[in-house]
Amino acid sequence: MNKEVTTHIVMPEHIKMVDISTPKIIGNQCTDNIVRIKPFQENDSVQAGGYKDNELLGTLTLIGERHIAQYDIIYTQCSGKAATIFEVPYSHTESYINPEVSMSMSEMARYAWAIYGSGRKFNQIVSNAHGMRAVVNNIYAVGDYFFIDYSLRNKTKIPYDIEELRVKLTDKKETKATNSQTIELTPVYTLNHVRKFKKDYRNVLVLPKLTFPDEKVLRLEISENQISGRVIVLTIEYEDILNADGFDSDILKGTSYYPYYYIDYTPKP
Repeated sequence: MNKEVTTHIVMPEHIKMVDISTPKIIGNQCTDNIVRIKPFQENDSVQAGGYKDNELLGTLTLIGERHIAQYDIIYTQCSGKAATIFEVPYSHTESYINPEVSMSMSEMARYAWAIYGSGRKFNQIVSNAHGMRAVVNNIYAVGDYFFIDYSLRNKTKIPYDIEELRVKLTDKKETKATNSQTIELTPVYTLNHVRKFKKDYRNVLVLPKLTFPDEKVLRLEISENQISGRVIVLTIEYEDILNADGFDSDILKGTSYYPYYYIDYTPKP
């Protein structure tokens, strides 16, 4: 590190905690998996001789979803030798059991990409409305999560601008009864973050594994970014959830691994 350089350290998974052992180093977590640090300069009075060349400033500990990395931070008086970006490889980490994380985001990304590239197995979940066609391609159960793979096709000449995707657990038969309940669910991971498309769109979303009574259904509502925008709904029956396929993790073995933090997750046409 050098006082003229901000060093960004990138973990290959979400960071749960950061520990800096001494006040000689300052920094903060700027995104889910990136920490930025600099040498501390009190009132900007630390000059080139303030810290000696090769002086140990302290130890940085990064605790991720399933891995821990520790680095000794060394000062250099030559700013050109200081790291501006340092990517933490898994070979520098030690794994630990985190009961709160059954699957890391990087693992979800790998499964989602493999599912995105798989062929369609579901044929019964289809919806047509406002010149749009929505289909569920696949539903997979992986560990404690469901991976729902769906596609949209725009049959009109007007591009579709997605405002939001809402996932709801609701009554199969909507009534005005006061005991009618709708539960909104939040996906823990979404593969495709593209909001606008002209013709074809595909996405994979990840939900915590759930069960629900037969009188309930799982609904995906995709709405357009306009006041009078188009809305299309995919309704997934409990029977469809029960028929979710198990995804063979052996398919991922031998495949190239790219940490999720620098991949462009936008599926290419």
